[in-house]
Amino acid sequence: MTGAESLLRTLVANGVDTCFMNPGTSEMHFVAALDRVAGMRGVLCLFEGVCSGAADGYARVTGRPAATLLHLGPGLGNGLANFHNARKARSPVVSIVGEHATAHLKVDAPLTSDVQAFARTVSQCVRTAVSADNVATAAAATIADAWGPPGQVAMLIVPADYSWAECAGAVPVVPHAVRSMPSNAALSAAAALLREEGTALLLGGTALTPRALDAAARTGARVIIARNVAKFASGSGRFQPPQVPYFPEGAMPLLASVKNLILVECEQPVSFFAYPNTPSYMTAEGCVVHALATRAEDGTAALEALAQPRASVSHAPRVALTAPNDDSALTLNAIGAAVAAYLPENALIADEMVSSGSVVLPYLTKAAPHDLMPVTGGSIGQGLPVAVGAAIAAPNRKVIALEADGSAMYTLQSLWTMVREKLDVTVVIFNNRRYRILDIEMQRTGANGFGGIANDMIDIGRPDLDWVKLSEGCGVAASRATTPREFSEQFRDAVRERGPRLIEALIL
Repeated sequence: MTGAESLLRTLVANGVDTCFMNPGTSEMHFVAALDRVAGMRGVLCLFEGVCSGAADGYARVTGRPAATLLHLGPGLGNGLANFHNARKARSPVVSIVGEHATAHLKVDAPLTSDVQAFARTVSQCVRTAVSADNVATAAAATIADAWGPPGQVAMLIVPADYSWAECAGAVPVVPHAVRSMPSNAALSAAAALLREEGTALLLGGTALTPRALDAAARTGARVIIARNVAKFASGSGRFQPPQVPYFPEGAMPLLASVKNLILVECEQPVSFFAYPNTPSYMTAEGCVVHALATRAEDGTAALEALAQPRASVSHAPRVALTAPNDDSALTLNAIGAAVAAYLPENALIADEMVSSGSVVLPYLTKAAPHDLMPVTGGSIGQGLPVAVGAAIAAPNRKVIALEADGSAMYTLQSLWTMVREKLDVTVVIFNNRRYRILDIEMQRTGANGFGGIANDMIDIGRPDLDWVKLSEGCGVAASRATTPREFSEQFRDAVRERGPRLIEALIL
């Protein structure tokens, strides 16, 4: 058995059975081993940022890690932005990075780099195999690191000569770490705070399932969802607390009356950016912050321990929704209404609408029950790859990617993988031909407005992106909507069919 085969067998034996890859020469022995070792699904991506984002989406849906296979330091460098998002989502990911053969490192070949330095920007768990016999052991330890809890991006660097060399063939299996219950002291302190006026629960991590949300509601406290969470249950027929808004102007009033904030698998809310005359923390001065459950602990069990067993929970009612069907100019409100009306039950939504989200998301609270996967780390180019990973993780659930045009250009290659893997994804591109969020941020940061040169730096027209052609060039059937009627009909048809489909929503 070669080191590459032992690596592959160790991954499969430990339940890591999907690998998003963009390999190179140093990883060819791993690629060749795919035909000799059963149980691993290899998914080719045409850009490393799609690999890292897809592994993030896969983990958000399954709660377990996929692997990525990347080529040397530059390949890892291309994937760092979405590894950053995965790190902020606390997604378990096993990232395998090839390295030059050990004897070749001393000659400083063109692709030689400090791979560990790249890796440590997104992971505290970085290992380099030290021999062919060590590859499987190092892989098992990397898998254990990825599981956490909480989940994390764990890196394994494998020199090429350790991949092709013969090894002993051991296949270690590691136990999956289990989230622990918070201490009795943390539970008692939270119970005391719940008896005080002005107490709120802030939920994140794994404490955002319907079960956890209902338990939180039964504590009798005010409940709020943290801002940059990996996934949360939404839609009608569910308990739907508000989420901390993106901008401080919304977040600070929401939290202004909170005297005691109990954290459940999250941290004290902060502003996304620094702004003149605006504090970094969004809680009011003097607010007492108490951690009921850390990110590594079982927030759901903690909430259930504090819940009142016979308390009722107010769920958002199921109501019949009507999609707009007029021929006026397409607006965000029309898109939100149409998506809510036709959203399939149990859908998974990858949300990277950016500036459009504040208008569209409120409509989704009335839609069929679904899971929403929002932006976590803020590095754009997340939405399409997350949709790829989600669709592979849950092939029987419809995946919807609500995606800004500028962000979509970062990982356009995701569309090709959707076709190759026959993924059931409907993509909506919000095409306003502009980095619209920067219009807002220009005013907020006090940068004194746009002149002609500055305006050109956020205008992504001239030439206009043609998303129908871009999509069809990757093999995805596409259409363009310019009116509410067109969008409603196209979205309705797309979600009723299986397979990748893209709708360009022109919202100029």
